[in-house]
Amino acid sequence: MNTAEAKRVLETALLCAHEALTVNDLRKLFTVTEGEEPTLEADAIKEILAELQQDWSERGIELVPLSTGWRFQSRPEMKVFLDRLNPEKPPKYTRATLETLAIIAYRQPVTRGDIEEIRGVAVNSQTIKLLEDRGWVDAIGHRDVPGRPALLATTKQFLDDLGLSSLEELPPLQQMGQEQLPGGPENAAQAMEQNLQASLEQASIDFPLDDSGEQGESLAVTVAQADAEQSQSEPNDDSSSTP
Repeated sequence: MNTAEAKRVLETALLCAHEALTVNDLRKLFTVTEGEEPTLEADAIKEILAELQQDWSERGIELVPLSTGWRFQSRPEMKVFLDRLNPEKPPKYTRATLETLAIIAYRQPVTRGDIEEIRGVAVNSQTIKLLEDRGWVDAIGHRDVPGRPALLATTKQFLDDLGLSSLEELPPLQQMGQEQLPGGPENAAQAMEQNLQASLEQASIDFPLDDSGEQGESLAVTVAQADAEQSQSEPNDDSSSTP
C-alpha cells in the first residue's frame, strides 16, 4: 500500500470514528492477518497524520491530537454557525462550579479542603459530584493525613472536551497574571478562571457566572494570597524547582 492510499484510509477512519483514535488503533487498519504485525509502522502513521493536518489547515474542520488519541473536530470560529443548527443551550453551571474546576485543573491533585482554603468558602458536595458525573474530575488517591481526604484531579475526558492533549497546553497561570492582565500576579487567579471559561465556551460548554453564588470574586484574591504565603514559607534555595 502506497502512502497516498494509506492517507486515504486513515482520513476515512478518523472522519467516521465516534471517538479519538490512538496511533495503535490506527495501526490495526493495516493488519492484514490477525496476529501479524501491521504493515505500517507507528512513525509512518504519525508522518501521515501530520500531512493530514496540513491538508485540512484551511478548512472549517481540523485534525487535532488529544489526550486519548487523534480526531477531527470543528474549528472554534465555526461554533457560532454550528450553534444555529442546534439552538438548545448546553447544561448551565454556576460560578462556584467553574472556580472549583479551575482550582482542580491548575493545582491538582487537591483535596476538598485545599479548594475551600483557596476559595474562602465551603465547597458544596454536589459541586464535586457534578464535575465527577460530567467525567471531568476523579479521585486519584488519598492524602496521607488524618481522615485521608480524596485527592482530586482532572481526567482525559476533560482534556478531550477542551480539545487539549495535555495539561501543559493550559496557559501558564503565572504567565497570564504577569503578561496578559494589568496589575501583575495579584490577578493571576482571575485570569485562570477567565481563561478556563473561554476554553469551555470554545468547546460549546456553557458556564454562565452566577453573581448570587458564593463570593464569586474571592478566588482572585485568595489564590494570590495563598501564592504569596507559600513563597514566603519556602526556603530561598536556588536548587529548588518551581512547580
